[in-house]
Amino acid sequence: MNHHTRIRLSAAAAIAACALSLTACNSGSTVTDKPKAKASTPAGKTGGEKPAAKKSAAPDVAKVGDTIALKGTDDGSKLDVTVVKVVDPAKGADEFTTPESGKRFVGVQFRLVNTGSIAYNDSPSNGAQLADKDGQQFESTFGDISAGPSMSSEVKLKPGAKALGWIVFEVPKASKVSVVQFGMDSGFAEQTGEWKLS
Repeated sequence: MNHHTRIRLSAAAAIAACALSLTACNSGSTVTDKPKAKASTPAGKTGGEKPAAKKSAAPDVAKVGDTIALKGTDDGSKLDVTVVKVVDPAKGADEFTTPESGKRFVGVQFRLVNTGSIAYNDSPSNGAQLADKDGQQFESTFGDISAGPSMSSEVKLKPGAKALGWIVFEVPKASKVSVVQFGMDSGFAEQTGEWKLS
């Protein structure tokens, strides 16, 4: 029985080691640009005794009006993304554009500036997501709102060019929206920007 217990423990240790190595490989390839930002936050908190050390971490939490520099999957693919405004609740652009019963529209106006060396070609709404305080996440929906023109479904920007438009989300009336996220390459890029809304 002792022999079987050792074999089970050895097998469990081997499985755990394999799982750890797989996790390390995956986290290294998918979190390439984030560790530097996250690593500087704990260093600032532990290295400084002043309240200012905690305040220096505040820029890590972008809010409406802030710009986040993002990288795409291709070399030279970069965007400065700004959440310009948020309208909650948002009204449909006409009497036919209405949310489903029990839901409301939330509009987020994004400004995209191609800061890379290659053209940006994507559908920005595919990479946008809204989350509420309970952690429920909502994809963008098709629909124009009265606040202004929607973001084009196909944006092509040469280096230095800009795009501005609203991305619309449909959320339950009771949901308290908390954050909006944006990722390049229809959300498949390794970096995702996040702005706190409340």
